[in-house]
Amino acid sequence: MAAGNHSSVTEFVLAGLTEHSGLQLPLFLLFLGIYVVTVMGNLGMITLIGLSSHLHTPMYYFLCSLSFIDLCQFTVITLKMLVSFVTERNTISYPACMSQFFFFLVFVISKSHMLVVMAYDHYVAIYNPLLYNVTMSYQLCSCMVVGVYIMGLTGATAHTGCMLRVLFCKADVINHYLCDLFPLLELSCSTTYINEVVVLCFSAFDTLTPILTILSSYIFIISSILHIRPTEGRSKAFSTCSSHISAVTIFYGSAAFMHLQPSSVSSMEQGKVSSVFYTIIVPMLNPLIYSLRNNYI
Repeated sequence: MAAGNHSSVTEFVLAGLTEHSGLQLPLFLLFLGIYVVTVMGNLGMITLIGLSSHLHTPMYYFLCSLSFIDLCQFTVITLKMLVSFVTERNTISYPACMSQFFFFLVFVISKSHMLVVMAYDHYVAIYNPLLYNVTMSYQLCSCMVVGVYIMGLTGATAHTGCMLRVLFCKADVINHYLCDLFPLLELSCSTTYINEVVVLCFSAFDTLTPILTILSSYIFIISSILHIRPTEGRSKAFSTCSSHISAVTIFYGSAAFMHLQPSSVSSMEQGKVSSVFYTIIVPMLNPLIYSLRNNYI
């Protein structure tokens, strides 16, 4: 293999969701329908927010960015996945696999930090609504979104750079429907110590830190809501946060189920199904979860 002279594998075979030939056509039709719904939903969300001047607020600015991330992440995965259902041998070249791996991580990591930004936005809106417009200025919102993408690019570059050093020579079948981190490392016939250190460090920064930050934000949010006197005001505040809480729970819950299981064949098969939720189902549901009727108190 010429790519960096690090690998003797020129292409990989993606095992896909299932090996049962009778399920390939139904799964193709199912995921094609999901693809159409997801693209229309997220593009519709972006277009509606862009064209409606009364939605030009930080809440919908962040929601628009989240829809863009979801759309890109979904496209990176699903187009190749659809091909796998209609081809007998679903191959992907080494450069294409590394490219998919890189862009998948860019958008997954960016999404993790975007959820933190949205949690902070909810916190400011509920904790100090009178100063909300001053605090969440256009400049601050823009800097936060740019920072989200920088963190996504940084994490993806670190992981991909380490993955390019890995020697693949034992096997070429990836037990997944995309080029993901752990399924690729399972094929390594060289040391993966550096990769494991990078995974540990960036997992703390890109997963654990966002989760703890979101939890801390909602502790303050719930404390503030409990001090709201009118019952109607409390209900409105809770409804403002409910969609974000739902998205966070599904995203991190399914991701944790995928990556925190013991490594075995059965858990990998369960993990593939679980990963469908945070890579495919969540981007489809987000336009529905984040109702445009949500208003700040």
